[in-house]
Amino acid sequence: MSAQLRALRQLIAERFPDAAPLAERDAHRLASAVSTGIPELDRAFPGQGLPRGKLTAWAPEGGAAAVLRAACRAVIASGERAAWVDGPRTAMAGWTGASAGSTELPWREWSEGMPLVIHPSDRVSALRCAELLLKSGAFALVVLDVLGMAPRAEPMGTETVRLARATREGGGAFVVLTPSGSMAALRVAAKLDPHGVRWRRGPWGEPALPAEARIEVRARALGWNAAARIVLPVAPYDVRCALEAGPDRRNPGRVP
Repeated sequence: MSAQLRALRQLIAERFPDAAPLAERDAHRLASAVSTGIPELDRAFPGQGLPRGKLTAWAPEGGAAAVLRAACRAVIASGERAAWVDGPRTAMAGWTGASAGSTELPWREWSEGMPLVIHPSDRVSALRCAELLLKSGAFALVVLDVLGMAPRAEPMGTETVRLARATREGGGAFVVLTPSGSMAALRVAAKLDPHGVRWRRGPWGEPALPAEARIEVRARALGWNAAARIVLPVAPYDVRCALEAGPDRRNPGRVP
């Protein structure tokens, strides 16, 4: 086991001393799905949410990150924990992270009320971090994003088998952002409806800033095919000033 994975295991043990696989700790909870916090979307999923102990493949055709970010917040609001393995290092604004590229990990950047965001150094580290998070049983929802890291960055073959097994052992919901649905119990595709954007008007009445966007979601599973249309608010995002305190998002390992 590499030093960075040992450090991650130590963090989980120190941070969540009561963590145990959900299958051992609470068998009843496994029967309930993980809610996304969006009722219209939950109704489109079998079990009314993301399935626990199973792999979900989410095709990132538009709006996927926004929906899954809302799901992470809903999980935390319900008293459980969520984690996001951010392979391309494009963690969203307001989420702090930990770099898995060295043995000295800046775990102090953990924010209460936010999901744990991990920035792995390479594709293999991303897959191993996801497997360890899933096996720990400490997280109700784990999201893996490795798109853009390298060609064919998503899990393949035995890698998918290992992740599916870890998901079953830990008992949490596991979502992989990937156009491929190999071994996935639930396949989801979300895309932005170009005609469903509501704009804020400027002083002369012209469209100035988007206020809301409509997302079309299609969920498929064995014997299940459903769709949902959801409307998400569009939050403004200001680029971080280099003089602001806190972690520098251009390099998650740096703290000015």
